[in-house]
Amino acid sequence: MGKVFITSESVTSGHPDKICDQISDAILDAALKQDPESRVACEVCITTGLVIVMGEITTKANFNISKVVRNTISDIGYNNLAGGFDAQTCGVLISLDEQSKDISKGVDQSLEYKTKVEKANVEKTIGAGDQGMMYGYATNETVEYMPYPVVLAHKLVKRLDDLRKRNVLAYLRPDGKSQVTVEYNNGIASRIEAVVISVQHDSNVSREILERDIRNQVIDFVLPSDMIDSRTKIFINPTGRFVVGGPQGDSGLTGRKIIVDTYGGVAHHGGGAFSGKDPTKVDRSGAYMARYIAKNIVAAGVAQKCEIQLSYAIGVANPLSIAVESFGTGIISDEQIIQIIHKVFSLTPNGIITSLNLKTPIYKQVAAYGHFGRSDLNVAWEKLDKVDEIKQLVKTVC
Repeated sequence: MGKVFITSESVTSGHPDKICDQISDAILDAALKQDPESRVACEVCITTGLVIVMGEITTKANFNISKVVRNTISDIGYNNLAGGFDAQTCGVLISLDEQSKDISKGVDQSLEYKTKVEKANVEKTIGAGDQGMMYGYATNETVEYMPYPVVLAHKLVKRLDDLRKRNVLAYLRPDGKSQVTVEYNNGIASRIEAVVISVQHDSNVSREILERDIRNQVIDFVLPSDMIDSRTKIFINPTGRFVVGGPQGDSGLTGRKIIVDTYGGVAHHGGGAFSGKDPTKVDRSGAYMARYIAKNIVAAGVAQKCEIQLSYAIGVANPLSIAVESFGTGIISDEQIIQIIHKVFSLTPNGIITSLNLKTPIYKQVAAYGHFGRSDLNVAWEKLDKVDEIKQLVKTVC
């Protein structure tokens, strides 16, 4: 395989796009908390002094959307104008309608149920909320079953947010990014080639202090010392200044950090983003299930790395296709892995929702630092509760 360089990035919770993701998912959580059957497709855009909430929501829940928006922004840290944006004084414009009756008709009753193509049961009454293909991925190169570069990138921005929120580095502001390039030799991560950190800061801090603190308290704190050598390139605020940031420095939009949300560019991504969508939207729930499958397959020792693709048609319960790529690392064929998937996992929308408990308000917490590999959260798609069952089935085909 030779020498390969792989780069991944992440962003802090105060990045404009991530603000929008968190607001969208906070609104989804508020709806699901009162009405688990809520249908939500909520997107947010943000700019200097203004938040726009738009989309379609059908729910019995009754809550103050403007309050959810302001509380989310305040929790992130934009609670005064020092960061260029203030949760309490910004404008909030809401433009929401109900879900299209045409879409609702297909979701409420699947094509299989309506045409009686198969014996009707509860699992098959719900149709997919959209068409598309979704991907899930897992690798055994880290304890998180995630690619090493994106794990490091997430840890760096989480550390930035932690130092800011605990007021350890009082001059830090909410906006920021990280980027990590890892050198692989014959498929094994051998060293870190480059690190980039750009973080918003108070205008009064000197560049020397900022560079010293970020190097000592972020980079050296997070990254393994044996992966950094004299050739590692480190860039801290390479433009020299990052005072104007957040929505004042750049507009934000829900669903614009999809590679940060998933596998850092190592694996494929499907056609849709996640945040602001209720679990009938297979863009989200299908991707969660694909990750769940891939992680359990790798943890069971069936493959060292595995990518799953699922595809759906709107209004249809069963997936149109299942594809597996084990990159030549499987102990059985990819076709045999697909046979095991059919036996172990329920892949209809209702089956996914039930298996992963997706009608609960769990979404805001994954809207920053990635949806996958979250050992800090108790989300069902990260559980390894199918490993033993998979191992038993592998024995029957080996």
